[in-house]
Amino acid sequence: MKNKQFTIDEQALLEDIMLHRRDIRGNNFLGKPISDEAIKKILHAASLAPSVGFSQPWEFVIIRDDKIKKQVYENFVVENKKAQAIFSNKQQEMYKQLKLEGILEAPINIAVFYKPSDTPVLGQNTMLETGEYSVVCAVQNMWLMSRAMNIGLGWVSILNPESVKKILKSPADNKLVAYLCIGYVEEFFSIPELEKLKWKKKKQINSVVYSNEYPEAISNT
Repeated sequence: MKNKQFTIDEQALLEDIMLHRRDIRGNNFLGKPISDEAIKKILHAASLAPSVGFSQPWEFVIIRDDKIKKQVYENFVVENKKAQAIFSNKQQEMYKQLKLEGILEAPINIAVFYKPSDTPVLGQNTMLETGEYSVVCAVQNMWLMSRAMNIGLGWVSILNPESVKKILKSPADNKLVAYLCIGYVEEFFSIPELEKLKWKKKKQINSVVYSNEYPEAISNT
């Protein structure tokens, strides 16, 4: 439809979906299977994301095989031990109690890759990372569509990208951007889990917005 306009109610619905989007962990996934049609809809949402130079530089590996999931999970265990060590003693105790992934519990895992173009891409000559940013936009679309379908999505970042690439037999020039766990959930929390657990406080938007330029006191730090 040319020049489609959205109503106030539709704007409010989109805001509500964003407000209730959550990062889902393994202690919340149900064993209920997800249909192929649901996965197609989520991937279609990914394909609608903006991309630099309309390059659409994303590729997806859908993982249902428990043996492959187990290999990825074993890599998570190794990397998670390293990650825990960087926090203070008090935070380490809390860290141990966090369930930071749902690799084995989620019925579907999706690895999202950035595939560099072998020809010049419009708009990517000075900021090469915009290709990867485009893939992140696709992931956000997947997250919002999943939530709109009452399906949970969790992003596992505590992985060694090269190890996961090897497990999935990825082309050498592809870059792993996201490893996602997808499934129906027991509960969507009213606020983000890490906020609920007081790991971090939510920033107020007026604390991160500046007019025209950064204040001198901040720019000189």
